[in-house]
Amino acid sequence: MTDSAPSEKKLVRIDISSDTVCPWCFVGKKNLDKAIAASKDKYNFEIKWHPFQLSPDAPKEGIDKREYYRRKFGSRSEQMEARMIEVFRTVGLEYSLSGLTGNTMDSHRLIYFSQQQDLDKQHELVEELGLGYFTQRKYIGDHEFLLESAAKVGIEGAEEFLKNPNNGLKEVEDELKTYSGNITGVPYYVINGNHKLSGAQPPEVFLRAFQVATS
Repeated sequence: MTDSAPSEKKLVRIDISSDTVCPWCFVGKKNLDKAIAASKDKYNFEIKWHPFQLSPDAPKEGIDKREYYRRKFGSRSEQMEARMIEVFRTVGLEYSLSGLTGNTMDSHRLIYFSQQQDLDKQHELVEELGLGYFTQRKYIGDHEFLLESAAKVGIEGAEEFLKNPNNGLKEVEDELKTYSGNITGVPYYVINGNHKLSGAQPPEVFLRAFQVATS
């Protein structure tokens, strides 16, 4: 019996446009992670997160989530909450509409900062922010929560970076214009520069996309 040389893994680059208060973006991330775990013997992955703001005019000081969605969606807000509870359970999480929502710019500045240090840390930070905001009633604009999340994944210098509201602001605004400017909804994925997907796709759709993008 002869040992065959292991075949070289193909590179899958995934660019994701997302907002940190978008529940479908977080569900999409959980499904993407399942697809990555199921295919890591075939591929190496390079994942970059790009900013998108669903409500760029949302208040920085925060507003009650239920109240905000009631104002925005009217009577549909209760149906939407019930649907998200159901969808989050499919990825093993309990969705909560308790707590505050608001402007996401500071979270996007932190995500940008984390990318300068390590792409894996950036991916892990997006996970921590999503868990806190969607399941633990944390407010996405609260610097204490942002810094706790950064510390959990080993990002250094986050406090000093966030303290100055201009740090990373131009870079995030540039990306919002140039990268996410033509996107009408999130999550939005570009795989290996040309294969595009939108919405919280199931793991099997991502697996097929990896195959198509590397063939």
